[in-house]
Amino acid sequence: MVIELQIGGRMVGMNQPCFIIAEAGVNHNGDLNLAHQLIDVASQAGADAIKFQTFKVEHLAIADAPKAAYQLETTNASESQFEMLRRLELHADAHRDLIAHCRDKHILFLSTPFDEASADLLETLGVPAFKTPSGEITNLPYLSHIARKNKPMIVSTGMAFLGEVETAVRTIDGTGNHAIALLHCVSNYPANPADINLRAMQTMARAFNVLVGYSDHTLGVEVSLAAVALGACIVEKHFTLDRDLPGPDHQASAEPAELAELVRGIRIVEASLGDGRKQPSSSEANTAAVARKSLIAACDIPAGIKLTEMMIAIKRPGTGLPPAMREYLIGRVARASIPAGTLLNLEMFS
Repeated sequence: MVIELQIGGRMVGMNQPCFIIAEAGVNHNGDLNLAHQLIDVASQAGADAIKFQTFKVEHLAIADAPKAAYQLETTNASESQFEMLRRLELHADAHRDLIAHCRDKHILFLSTPFDEASADLLETLGVPAFKTPSGEITNLPYLSHIARKNKPMIVSTGMAFLGEVETAVRTIDGTGNHAIALLHCVSNYPANPADINLRAMQTMARAFNVLVGYSDHTLGVEVSLAAVALGACIVEKHFTLDRDLPGPDHQASAEPAELAELVRGIRIVEASLGDGRKQPSSSEANTAAVARKSLIAACDIPAGIKLTEMMIAIKRPGTGLPPAMREYLIGRVARASIPAGTLLNLEMFS
């Protein structure tokens, strides 16, 4: 498998900055002006990419398809899923408009296709990568279709067993497309942190030797930050302008200040991870000199006297001989008189 991906000129991998996707999804409510505002917020927050959703409702759901439980709570319960999705569909010209705005705001445009025709549209629009949703993890013809476009694939794995993920990875890899990243997620809105099981992300990394990340549906930023600490190369987070807006996903989304907090937090966490070598930081040098201890003359030591343990104290500062050298000094002869409280050094003894 590929251990680094390039997405729109940005390198994604274990030794690269975490790739942060601000998930606008359908939080534009079918309003292009709102979609533009979401792009502005994502760019200002410092996200690497903003992601929308691309679908033709006729290809996505039958007319009387039921809504999910969370959608019944957040939208008109008498409205069908088909009717809801119809209002949220973005047409080709809208995509072109949003891509141009993303270019102006120096943020990558991504979108999740929910059907093969939508993936074809996104290909013609020049998207740098494909993000597939958890609901399509078992849709092998769909995965194969997208994989053959030979662009990086970011694959969400919510609701999936490890064996289902394995089948999806083999399907994609079998097309000759090896540029795969897997996102662990829990497909509930909002998801309970107790259900997240972040270690499953690491399980997938070991099982398939691919880049892994996390698609976050919890409230708050803490779980995403923990994912980065555990090795997530990609983090995706739903966001909105206002959680009180009508629509299926607003209530489980981060608001602008929280999205900015997430980006700042991720950058702090990844900066803190370092290279793994256990060694002092240069910033610790002054503290070490103050906090560590040295070998000190516990009393006046006349010249010609053999040093005994009782003549040696261990006190701060740490700028002299370290305490580990005490046994080395015992029995040595003082070359000259040493006043009590003096930091001992090797030149004082024969």
